[in-house]
Amino acid sequence: MPIIDMSLDELKKYTGRNPRPEDFDEYWTSALEELKAVDPEARFVPSGRSLPYAECYDLYFKSVRGATIHAKYVKPTHVSGPLPVILQFHGYTGAAGDWSGLLPYVSQGFAVAAMDCRGQAGESEDTGGVKGNTHHGHIIRGLDDAPDQLLFRHIFLDTVQLARVIMNLPEVDEHRVVTNGGSQGGALSLACAALEPRIKKTVAIFPFLCDYKRVWEMDFTKGAYLEIQTFFRKFDPLHEREDEIFNRLGYIDVQHLAPRIQAETLFASGLMDTVCPPSSQFAVYNKITAPKHLKVYPDFAHEDLPGFSDIAMEFLLDI
Repeated sequence: MPIIDMSLDELKKYTGRNPRPEDFDEYWTSALEELKAVDPEARFVPSGRSLPYAECYDLYFKSVRGATIHAKYVKPTHVSGPLPVILQFHGYTGAAGDWSGLLPYVSQGFAVAAMDCRGQAGESEDTGGVKGNTHHGHIIRGLDDAPDQLLFRHIFLDTVQLARVIMNLPEVDEHRVVTNGGSQGGALSLACAALEPRIKKTVAIFPFLCDYKRVWEMDFTKGAYLEIQTFFRKFDPLHEREDEIFNRLGYIDVQHLAPRIQAETLFASGLMDTVCPPSSQFAVYNKITAPKHLKVYPDFAHEDLPGFSDIAMEFLLDI
């Protein structure tokens, strides 16, 4: 079959190129301690939508660096007892989406919380305040500042705060909370599961934010990863800081969080993906030690994967 990357046999053995900072564990321990000190002050505001089997709320909560984060929360009215919940994460630059898109799982008895990433297309707040370049993208936001100023650090922590707010609700079964998403959403689904060990299951479709150096070496910094190339062209054209930059990006590289995941994981990858190349995805998958399942689409790229939505629903319903 045609390939743009390694063979499938090679992919299943690949363990990543981007460096892991020596203080990676301390970095995330400190980050979680910062989050622990933040009172979420969660507010659930009725959305005004009238649906026959669901109640819809706009959820607002506080997260790190004083940001107010927004999520859509929908819970079923046709079932009783502690509810399972899906935490839904969207693609890069997007938002939580329409209320109607959350209803298929609600019809099956799940509550759903879909988060807007700070600084992207939804209602969440990006409080900013970093030194250095903020041109064209969130991967490089804070890259010239202290490591704890990286924007995706904050977004990863936002997913954890969302999980904790939802798990504390009286109608929710905290032992049946799962995560789901594709591309950026796939990365956040995995990051949330890595940083909140109570997550029971996670679905990740062609995850973004993985193995940055491999993506750059493949010359795939053209679409979603373009900002890495832009950073070097504008701020380090001789690549004098290359090792430093990729080491710092290692703090927000999902492959390095993957060993922390305890949730059963369903993973999907298209081998023709030129947005998030397969090797960058397999760098994550191969580091997951929890029970895991892989669905490979040899002829598909960064696009809808036929049948996978049904596979994911069956996987999540079996909770």
